[in-house]
Amino acid sequence: MTPIEAASAIDPTPAETTPSWSVLAPADQTVPLVFASPHSGDVYPPEFVAASWLDPVALRRSEDAFVDRLFAAAAEYGAPLLRAHFPRAYVDPNREPFELDPAMFDGPLPDYVNTTSPRVVAGLGTVARVVASGENIYRGWLVFDEVRRRIDAHYFPYHATLEKLIADTVERFGACVLVDCHSMPSVGGPMDADTGLQRVDAVLGDCHATSCASSVTDAAEQALADVGFVVGRNMLYAGGFTTRHYGRPADGVHALQIEINRALYMDEDLVEPGPNFGQVAARLQAVVMALATLDIARLRPA
Repeated sequence: MTPIEAASAIDPTPAETTPSWSVLAPADQTVPLVFASPHSGDVYPPEFVAASWLDPVALRRSEDAFVDRLFAAAAEYGAPLLRAHFPRAYVDPNREPFELDPAMFDGPLPDYVNTTSPRVVAGLGTVARVVASGENIYRGWLVFDEVRRRIDAHYFPYHATLEKLIADTVERFGACVLVDCHSMPSVGGPMDADTGLQRVDAVLGDCHATSCASSVTDAAEQALADVGFVVGRNMLYAGGFTTRHYGRPADGVHALQIEINRALYMDEDLVEPGPNFGQVAARLQAVVMALATLDIARLRPA
């Protein structure tokens, strides 16, 4: 790949001129579902790219690329889909607001920053130190005030929107099922417990049966299996911050994370849709339909 081709792999639009998020909304929400794609954003600020050791394609390999397009049919079935436009390598909304590695910064961090979480230790905090392959992102130290601006501009507006979508759904239907949509590398990476091993087609994470009713996970697992996917449950991906934070079954809010194997629908090296992209998207509609037909009365608070 030539330098020009590599540069064109990233949307050059400055982040400040592009909304942090958008909602693909139905004309009328008819089902108690909210879908979210926090890691498919591909709008890279030029100054971020310039500050990185990595070429644009290497940065993009941390994306859950095209996941928002895989689940775009949610709106056709009456459910909104929240899409982040900023990339996870820049700000990761599937973390606490301030999970940061102090070794990345030119000075001390405020006391409210979580500097010891397992995500921080792995280099994958709210502002990541490394990409999924384990390579360092930045050439030099970061300034906390600049990172705070990133978080204020992108992280908090994304979650404010998600909170409103959930609250509006609960108000209208008495309960809400949040489906947090992700993709995973087809082979375990150097920082993973399954390094070098091939992965299943899909993994469902419900924080070990605590973030949603078992009927929600069961319905999603059966729907995926019915269309030919090999499915795991809470294997490697039991659920991230979004699933843990929003999943409150006792309050009628059920959160389920879905991970789709990237090799099924994309070229992982080039970060381009593969020939089976449309087929995989069509098969995932079965999950949307299965969740849309759940008995909402059983998901409302007792």
